[in-house]
Amino acid sequence: MIFHQFLNDDLGCACYLVGDEEAGIAVLVDPPYEIEPLLEEANRRGVRIVRTIETHTHADHVSGHGRLALEHGIPVSVHADAGVDYPHDPMRDGDGIEVGAVTLGVIHTPGHRPEHCCLTVVDHSRGDEPWLVLTGDSLFVGDAARPDLAVGAVEGAEGLFYSLRRLLELHDGVEVFPGHVAGSLCGKSMSSKPSTTIGFERRFNPTLQLAELDAFVADSAAISAPKPPNLGRIVETNRGPFVGATPHAQELAVPPAGAQLLDVRPVPAHLAGHRPGAINVPVSGSSFATKSGFVLDAGEPVCVLAETFDEAQRAIHGLHAVAFFDIAGYVLGGGEESTEAVEVDELEELIAAGATVIDVREEDERDTGTIPGSFGMPYRVVASADLARNRPVVTICESGARAAIAASVLRANGIDARPVVDGGLGDWRERGGELVVARG
Repeated sequence: MIFHQFLNDDLGCACYLVGDEEAGIAVLVDPPYEIEPLLEEANRRGVRIVRTIETHTHADHVSGHGRLALEHGIPVSVHADAGVDYPHDPMRDGDGIEVGAVTLGVIHTPGHRPEHCCLTVVDHSRGDEPWLVLTGDSLFVGDAARPDLAVGAVEGAEGLFYSLRRLLELHDGVEVFPGHVAGSLCGKSMSSKPSTTIGFERRFNPTLQLAELDAFVADSAAISAPKPPNLGRIVETNRGPFVGATPHAQELAVPPAGAQLLDVRPVPAHLAGHRPGAINVPVSGSSFATKSGFVLDAGEPVCVLAETFDEAQRAIHGLHAVAFFDIAGYVLGGGEESTEAVEVDELEELIAAGATVIDVREEDERDTGTIPGSFGMPYRVVASADLARNRPVVTICESGARAAIAASVLRANGIDARPVVDGGLGDWRERGGELVVARG
């Protein structure tokens, strides 16, 4: 049997190649839009891809099933409840998908989405019991799925409760390979480990310790993580007609008029010299694609500002993954504007001088304490802040990454904003700065 896990560290997504080496065939489960690494691995192993299997219609990234179908003639299987608008073979609970001596067994596990399915994998050359299970967006390592992305949180949580109980019918030794690891918005506290076992999760996963429906629903439905603003657009992209490859973005001498400017260079490079109106989301940082999706307007073209060709290409691939396909091109190099970062030691003096401090962490983070008099607003929505334009603004978070994004968004909207980038609230606490518990 062939089994290979592909991980997208930026989005926290996993894809799987499963097949029979002797038969020379394999399937892809939950492929990403960037299919080239998948095809390279299949070619390296000498197998032909004969099917794409979707555990569900994804809401956080664009699937590669359309490219595989259009460019390579590979059919797609998805559960009958998905309601998709592309040619497919509908899966149902109890179905078996044969791949040579390997069988993928379909377990319908609604909760995260109504059509969600898990796939047991049996290698008949070893025996007739499942060796592993692909759990998609249901059971994660140390966590369980969000239930609020397709239906009401309570309804989804109730479905998820019973679906997880079906998975617990599997033997403790069955290996669990989820559709997501840490970095995804589809769970609350999932681990970065790429796999686990049914037995380990049965014993240590906090969500599986909630044996009563009411307790599970109360915990699972209490969602604090934000929904990406382009979630619906990604779902419709994945549900709609097949999406093929996009034309290669071209290098430009200057950004075109009307395009959003996304500076993907590291924060120090952006602060040292950037173009007016540019929003800075470093492609080298964590969750680049997700963060970009929060601060960009999906209805406008994007021009990528980068230091190198490779940096620009990584950013463009990340944008494609979250359904930003209208890329006007990319421009290499910095700009004529510069911004000075704020040191934590400067904060008291700036506050005394009348600066507005914006704590750009999420609300539950601010509940642990924030700077007195500061204004709370997550980095992802600061563009809507109604701020006086005659007062300087300082943005702060826990480490500096989100503060830098927020400050660039505000500057793009004409606000004189500077970020604390070398540290944040933790450093303020350590130096004895006063904290108050406040929201909003």
